[in-house]
Amino acid sequence: MQHHHSLFPVNLQAQWHKAEGVELEPSLLNWLLDANSLTARLKSHCQQFRVQLLGQKVEPCHPKEANQDIYSGEEVLVREVLLFCDDNPQVFARSLIPLRSLTGNERQLAELGEQSLGQVLFNSPNLFRKDIEIASFSDNSTVFKFASTYVLPELKQLWGRRSVFMLGEKPLMVAEVFLPGAYAYSQESNQ
Repeated sequence: MQHHHSLFPVNLQAQWHKAEGVELEPSLLNWLLDANSLTARLKSHCQQFRVQLLGQKVEPCHPKEANQDIYSGEEVLVREVLLFCDDNPQVFARSLIPLRSLTGNERQLAELGEQSLGQVLFNSPNLFRKDIEIASFSDNSTVFKFASTYVLPELKQLWGRRSVFMLGEKPLMVAEVFLPGAYAYSQESNQ
């Protein structure tokens, strides 16, 4: 029996949009728009990196999360995790993987457990990342409420990003929200 966090699924329904015209700290924008592996970048900032699986289950794709590659109502595997650096939660991540994408080598994506999805994706030779969209999350959002269950610095707003990855013809979407105290909000960690 799969253990789920009491707040799973957290969901990330928001107003996602391109970053053009958004006024943000350059250091935060640098993290949001970095097309490389977030896992690798986080690992470069800490001694110990780990993934905590909050839960995963199959459900229909919500219309607010659907896009041109993942359709409303389509059965998707929803996976939510926390990414930790030195035991500090940095990122909440939500992945939507259509069941039609979980064939061949990609079947392993359903069995990652506490392994980083990013580590698997960025090692794939046929990976293509589509445009990154960003969104902000206020204190009444589910992800903000989730973050408040941890003892973290106080922030008025959280920022996240999402993009569709294509593994050949197989789409999956990954959304990541930087939690309070994340390196992304620090001026000094702009590398």
